[in-house]
Amino acid sequence: MISLQAIIRRGVNNATSQFDRLGYVANNLANYNTNGYKSVRFEQMLKEDGYLTAALRTDYAQGSVRITSNPYDVAIKGVGFIPVVSPDGEIAYTRDGAFKQGKEGYLVTYDDWIVGDGIKIPTNCYRFEIKPNGEVFAYDNATAGGRKLGTIPLIRFDNPEGLEQADMNKMVPTEESGEPMLVKNHDCFAQNNLENSNVNIYNNVNEMLRLNASMLASMRMMKVVDDMYNKAINIRE
Repeated sequence: MISLQAIIRRGVNNATSQFDRLGYVANNLANYNTNGYKSVRFEQMLKEDGYLTAALRTDYAQGSVRITSNPYDVAIKGVGFIPVVSPDGEIAYTRDGAFKQGKEGYLVTYDDWIVGDGIKIPTNCYRFEIKPNGEVFAYDNATAGGRKLGTIPLIRFDNPEGLEQADMNKMVPTEESGEPMLVKNHDCFAQNNLENSNVNIYNNVNEMLRLNASMLASMRMMKVVDDMYNKAINIRE
């Protein structure tokens, strides 16, 4: 026989789980316009004892790619990440290729993390080119041959779902993700392009509406059980 206290505890646990799930759906919607963002799924499972448990899953499906005509923009077509290094030497990985030229001429992220090992773009070059394999070349004029400046690395992980979400649309490896592996002989980069987020806005809005209705129902049920519990106490008194 299940006591009223057990019903209340179970209701609080399940309502908290629903609230957490709602938070992740809201985060997906907030990042709908974030370059290269990967949506997160909060998968719930009902255990035999009636309690909800959950697991986080990141959807690494390719987002759509749009043309920007900005030579500093780079999209990844396929699986992988670009390593970036903070001013303090911290290494993280991103699919957000909205780069720019930093103060010293280096190719950097929008929050000034250096791309790869450091690729310095000459300020007075006629143009620069990022090839599909990541090699970066500078051209002094329309007829001059290119000078290689460096290579943007492409990194992959055995288990990308094991990566941990960091600040500013970056990922950091964990024991579950495995060690970063450098990809060679690829053609995954597209200059003058950016990858959109893979958030399905219609599915997430529908999910938010369903969760909101479910949470309201849970709160009403807990209120009924709480009233019953209070009446039972009064009867004993």
